[in-house]
Formats: sequence, C-alpha cells, structure tokens
Amino acid sequence: MSKPVSVANPRPPLASVALISATALAYEILLLRLFALAQWHHFAYMVISLALLGYGVSGTVMALTQQRLLARFERTFVTAILLFGISAVGCALIVQGIPFNPEEVLWDLRQPQRLLLIYVLLALPFFCAASAVALALARYRDDIPRLYAADLLGAGSGSLFILVMLSLLFPLPALGTIGVCAMLAVLLAVWELRLARPWRWGSVAVLGAGVLWLLATHSTLNLSPYKPLSQLLRVPGAQIIAEHSSPLGLLSVVKSPQVPLRHAPGLSLNAQTGPPPQLAVFTDGDGMSVITDGNRPATDYAYLDQFTSALPYHLTQPRHVLILGAGGGSEVLQARWQGATKITAVELNPQLAALVTTQFGDFAGHLYQQPGVILQVTEARGFIATDTARYDLITLAFLDTRGAAAAGLHALHENYLYTVESFAHLLARLAPDGWLALTRWIDLPPRDLLKLAATAATALEQRGAADPAAQVMLIRGWQTGTLLIKNGVITPEEVTHARHFAAARSFDLDWAPGLEIRDVNRYNQLAEPYFYTALQALLGPQRATYLAQYKFDLQPARDDRPYFYHFARPGTLPELLQLRGRGGMPLIEWGYLILIATLVQALLASAVLILLPLWVLRRTVQPRGQTSRVAGYFSAIGLAFLFIEIVCIQRFTLLLHHPVYAAATVLGGFLVFAGLGSAYAGRLARAGQHARGVRAAVAVIAALVLFYLATLGSIFTALMPYPLWVRIIASLMLIMPLAFSMGLPFSLGLARVAQITPQLIPWAWGVNGCASVISAVLATLLAVHWGFSVVMLAAVTLYGLASLWLPAHAPNPRHL
Repeated sequence: MSKPVSVANPRPPLASVALISATALAYEILLLRLFALAQWHHFAYMVISLALLGYGVSGTVMALTQQRLLARFERTFVTAILLFGISAVGCALIVQGIPFNPEEVLWDLRQPQRLLLIYVLLALPFFCAASAVALALARYRDDIPRLYAADLLGAGSGSLFILVMLSLLFPLPALGTIGVCAMLAVLLAVWELRLARPWRWGSVAVLGAGVLWLLATHSTLNLSPYKPLSQLLRVPGAQIIAEHSSPLGLLSVVKSPQVPLRHAPGLSLNAQTGPPPQLAVFTDGDGMSVITDGNRPATDYAYLDQFTSALPYHLTQPRHVLILGAGGGSEVLQARWQGATKITAVELNPQLAALVTTQFGDFAGHLYQQPGVILQVTEARGFIATDTARYDLITLAFLDTRGAAAAGLHALHENYLYTVESFAHLLARLAPDGWLALTRWIDLPPRDLLKLAATAATALEQRGAADPAAQVMLIRGWQTGTLLIKNGVITPEEVTHARHFAAARSFDLDWAPGLEIRDVNRYNQLAEPYFYTALQALLGPQRATYLAQYKFDLQPARDDRPYFYHFARPGTLPELLQLRGRGGMPLIEWGYLILIATLVQALLASAVLILLPLWVLRRTVQPRGQTSRVAGYFSAIGLAFLFIEIVCIQRFTLLLHHPVYAAATVLGGFLVFAGLGSAYAGRLARAGQHARGVRAAVAVIAALVLFYLATLGSIFTALMPYPLWVRIIASLMLIMPLAFSMGLPFSLGLARVAQITPQLIPWAWGVNGCASVISAVLATLLAVHWGFSVVMLAAVTLYGLASLWLPAHAPNPRHL
C-alpha cells in the first residue's frame, strides 16, 4: 500500500503537474520542428512516436516500484521534473551530434544502430515527465480527476505556448526556454510540496536553468548533408545572408556570388538566354524558391517563355491571372512578362512574402508592389473556396521539391489543394474558356501528372462535362510537364498553337484533342509513349480498369483522404525492394515504409511494456481478473482519443485555411475542454457513477461524431467567408462538446481502478500511453488507405468497447 498523504502537503501539486505537462507537450512539438530541420518530416514523425513510449515505460516502472517510490514521493516527484529538464535539452543536443543519415539505412548497418540510440535518448525526457504525473496520480488517488484535468489543461496551454515561442525564437533558443520552464516547474513543485531545505532545490533549479539556456543557445543545428541547402552551401562562396524562423519553418536566404545561382527548372534546351541573378530561399533546408533580380531590361526575361508553364499564355491572352504558391515570385514575373494586366498572387508564409516585399524588395524590383499585382497571404485552398472572382488563368506553382517528392517523403502529407473537391473549386473560379495549369516534375514511371489527370477527369465529370478528354492538354519537357484543363472544349486552333509552341522549344505535346500516337514522343523520347496511352485511358471509359491495374496508386485524392502523394500499393512493395540495387530507390515511398516500420516497432515495444508488468502483477492483483479489463479499457480509449484528435486537426485545416492555426486551435481546444471534462468527472466519481458517466460520455461522443461526419463539410462552407477570429471561435465551439465528453472516460476509469486495484494505477497510465503511441501511427495508416471517416467510426467503436470493459467490483468470471 502507498504511504498516506502527510498533513504537511494534503493538496495535490496541481500547478506543477500542469506546468510539466505544458512543457512536455511544447517539447514534443519542438522536437518535430528540430527533426524536420535536421532530417525530414517523416523521420520526425517516426522518432517522436517512438519517443512517446517513454510514457509507457513510466507506467511499467511505476507499476513495479511504486511502493518504494511513493514512500519518497516528494523527492522523487521533484527529481523526475528536474531530470526532465536536463534530459530534454541534453538528449536533443546529443541527438544533433549523432551522424544519422536515413538515406543510408539499407546499406549501412551502423545507421539502424544510430537510429535505435536516438529512440532511447528521446524516450528519456518523456519518461521523466510522465513519471512525475504518474507518481502524482498514484499518490493522490482521491484527486485523480483534478490531477488529470491539470495534466490536460497544462498540455493544452503548452501547444499554444510553443507556437508563440517559435514565432519569437529560433528552434535552439526555444529548446533552451523548454529547459528554463522545466526548472520553473521544479521550483513550483518544491513550493507546493513544502519540501525541507527549499533553498537547495532552488539553487539547483536556478543554476540548471542558466546552464541549459547557455548550452542550447550556443549549440549548432546540423542539417542532413542530403538536404538541398547543405549541398548548395558546398558551392564556393555560397553563404546564408538572412534567416527567419516561425512555426511554418526556418527560412534561409542564400547568395552565391562566385558561382551564380541560375534556377530555371525545365528550361527548354533551345533557350538562348538564362535567368538574371537570383537568391535562393529554403524552407527548413528544403523546398527551394528563388527571388530573381527584377531590375533588368525586359529582354533579360525572355527565358520565361521557354518553360512548359508558358504554354497557356500562347493559347489565350489572360488578363486576370491567379497564382497559387507565389513563393519568391518566379510565376508572378512570368505572368507580368507575358502581359497579364491583373495578377493575384497567393502565398502561405508571411515571412517569405515579406522577404520579397521588404528585406529584398529592392533586389526583386518591388515585384509584389507593381501595378496590377495583388498579394494575398493566406492558404490556397481556403482562398479559392471563399474567393468569388473569375480568372482567365489559374496556375499552381511548384509547391514541393523534386528530391522530396521523388523519394516519397511527401507520401504522408495531407494536401487539400490536389483533391477532387479542390479541383471543383478551381474550375468554378475560371472564366468561360479560362485555363487551369499545373506544372510538375517528370517522374518515371509516371505518377504525379497521371494522378492529376485522373483527378481533373473526375472533377470535370462531377461538373457535368460530357467528354473530359476534350478539355485536357498535356505538354512535356525534359524535366517538367504542365497539365492544362480548359473551362470549355479545346479548339483545333488552340491545338495548332500548342503544336507550334512545343516544336519551337523541343517539348512534346503528349495529349490534346485529335492528337494521335504518331504525333507524340518526338523530342524527349521515352521507351514508349507512356503519357499518351495513360491519358487516353484515364480520360476515357477505361479509367477504372487502368487505375486498378497500374503499378502505383493513382486514385484521385479527396477531402476525406487527402494524400495526393501516396502512390504505393502494398502488393508492389516486394518488387520495388528487389529493384533498389538497379536504380529503383526513387520508386520506394520511404515515408510510407517508415510508417509501417514504426507501427510494427510500436506494437512490439508496447506489448513488452504491457505484458511484462501484467506477468509480474498477475498474482498480486486483487480482485483477480481486473488486469485484462484494465488493459482493454485503457487501450481502447487511448486509441480512440487520438484517432478523433488527429482527424479533427486535419479536417479543421479546411476551415482555418492554415495548418498551424488548425493544429493550435484543435490540439489546444481538445486538451483544455477534455481537461474540463476530467474535472467534472470528479463529481461523478464521488457519487459512484463511474459506469453511468462512461456510458453517457460514449453515447454523446458517438452522436457527435456521426453528426460531424454528416454535416461538417456544410458547416465549413457556411463559415468560410467569415474572418479568421470568427472561424477560430466557431472551431472551438464545435470542438467543445466532443472534447469535454472525451475527457470523462479516462478519469472515471482511473478513479474506478483506484477503488478496486490501486496498484494498477501506474500500469493503466502506461497502457494508455502505449496505446496513444500506436494510435498516432495507426490513425495515419488507416486514413491513407480508407479515409478519415473510417478512422472516426473506428474511434466510436473503440469507445463502445471501452464502455463494456470498465473495471467492475464483481468481475466477469470469463476474465479470471
């Protein structure tokens, strides 16, 4: 049995629990940013998911050693918080020094060992933070709902705090701030628990805060040598001349005076001139855009007519052009040179827009302030959903880099701009006979452009087009291709203009109405006319058969399954792995493979963390039979909670027009309102209404999920025109009843465990943590294959099962 609570500190340390939870969640989000910078997004996802197993480990350790730890609760609790602060900064900096290169995993046996070391190091801070919370829950069993509420409310505030911090600080100083906050939590815990000799703890905390801040702020962030920024900095004389950090990423501006930078992807090999001087702009060391010198004579920009993206300007004379993903302004420069009189440029990142308008405005020739140019700093899908203007031409600029796309690093990234619903919005914004132009890299075997064609055909059919093939054109160069969709039937004269344009630049017109197979594949010759035969099937009645038989998944993305870059078919994976030694590496979607590997490892690790204490405790738990019910109950609600939370973060991006706003609003709202629900659960627990409260909460959750699945799209459409602050408030109001209800089952279940088998409290905490790790991976995997609706329905099913598995005073004999 645990040691009784002393009279000196009868109240639970609610404030310090809230602060350590806030700091731990802020640290988790910061690690995502650090790994996105140092490596790639998909590795950040994997590492953080496995690091969260520290929560499960804490439950295991507590379940096995709680009597000894609780006998020294005050010192152990404060020490756990202190160790979190030290390990959070220390482990993150040590990981930065580990020479881990994910691209070498298949042939360098040292890389998996280094990755395992990263797992262990990143699990340690989470283990310390979770141990502090688990200790408090085990010690103050009568205050579990209030403690859990403090944990959730703190975590919710931490998600908002880190966004503010990343808006003000670069990532490493933000890491130092995490260490300082942890030391503040130490001081707060010492005050709340009224420890003897507080000045000693205070001295250690103050000294630790100073040391951790200095260590973090004086360290260097090491980028992967495979990132484009690392490669460009190897060019003699290349140097970073400006850096800006925000939650959207770290912008790095690079100048290369000795070897002039000339970025013109897909420029015709017949071009007589190249671009003027340029500055490179990288986001997190990747996603390169350029700012071009805008002060040269008009003749210096003749190269802008030598891209496949210039074709629509030869098919029509667009007066009003919409450019989505304006970046450094290359497409805006092209539109102005081609004679467009009104240009609306949409850019997501305000800091990138500011580089072109202010800091490097003189160099860019004040491009965004030129007559007729209108800059809109907003998310592209949200803009087209609320805009009412009609455009003669809409262009989608390069919104990703070739290396990342080719390696499948975007396979798990949600993108609402390339869904059928988005294409329907884009086509609705076209003026009569207007054009939609999408330029992509050429990949072989073809994937991106074919999936775009399938998406366009589906959207055209939904808008009533009788023959989508008559409204689509595809032009291909040696490096890029442009798919054009017309709001109307393409005329023979337009096909003739396209033929002349392509021939003059040695481009291939791979699809147009009336084109025959002998007319294609002339200049940039492929082994077969892949694009012609593919579009012939995708734009005609053979689409379904072609999609089913193709080696890659070309099914159009939809808002319920917005994974445009996911092309992998599980059945073709063995074949692709066999080809890796013969140049087949770019065909493998590494993000998807790592998702599968993460799920397998999380399942194995979680099984060990759950089954080990179950085996140890199986003879000591009274009454017998409760272990299986505790495992089932807390596994189910751990999976279900994150299923719903992750889906809501992705869905609300549509309404809030910005992934950062969606993440902060949804994550913060869920945790805060779930914390309020947990606080309310205390009243139900004191009244002995554990089972009734769980059943009522599950019924409300199920009803709300079904209601949202049926109406959320219509609600978002109605709210789209309103200002951002109105949409944020509306989002919180939509989240509130669902999150409040989701906060009840954990607290009520843990309160019931405290009544029946208190020795299982830490283990229940660990089971829930392990299930959450699995849930984060499994939810994405399910959404990639079957969509968000399936994930939400699975969550409802899990909550229903949990209501049946709530630990009871009289266990069912079948569970003995």
